[in-house]
Amino acid sequence: MKIDDVMKEGRSTVAEFGSKPNDTLSMDPVKFMVWLLLLASVMLFASQTSAYLVKRAEGNWLEFTIPGIFTYSTIVLVLSSVTMHWAYLEAKKDNFSKLKLAVTVTFLLGVVFLAMQVLGWGKLVEMNVYFVGNLAGSFFYVFTFLHLVHLILGLLALLSTLWAATKMKVHSKRLRRIEVCATIWHFLDILWIYLFVFLLTFN
Repeated sequence: MKIDDVMKEGRSTVAEFGSKPNDTLSMDPVKFMVWLLLLASVMLFASQTSAYLVKRAEGNWLEFTIPGIFTYSTIVLVLSSVTMHWAYLEAKKDNFSKLKLAVTVTFLLGVVFLAMQVLGWGKLVEMNVYFVGNLAGSFFYVFTFLHLVHLILGLLALLSTLWAATKMKVHSKRLRRIEVCATIWHFLDILWIYLFVFLLTFN
């Protein structure tokens, strides 16, 4: 092989490598922060449920029937997760009218869930289950209250998404806002189902 051929082959190899740089893995910083916050919430509730089991095993535990309104509120929250996914699908199709409708319905279902939880507290009081007293009642109030705090943050995220949708800042080429909102809302749904099943099982 001639020296010129070798040099040409070398240049073509360098050009080939130069034209195909290695892809670097990256993650949206906003989504990364959201996942960190969700992970922190998981750790918070995991520690609380662990403490619940430890205290329950010590005895002197008040057993009570969880009011039915908490079951109905769970159904409402599951429905809101369905409408949240509907909103995401409409955003991908650039259907702004249905997108705004879906986000609005999700928000209203979230407000209904919140109201039903508060009414559920009233039912507990009627059953003489109070925040101060037996730890069984205290834990129930703490779990539901902490979840409601998270839910209020989720409602604020929904309002922000609805405002952005109204300004047409959410569409098929700009999905980050609704993806983050959907992630938060679905997490709240899963978190509540976990808490509700946990309380039904170990009450």
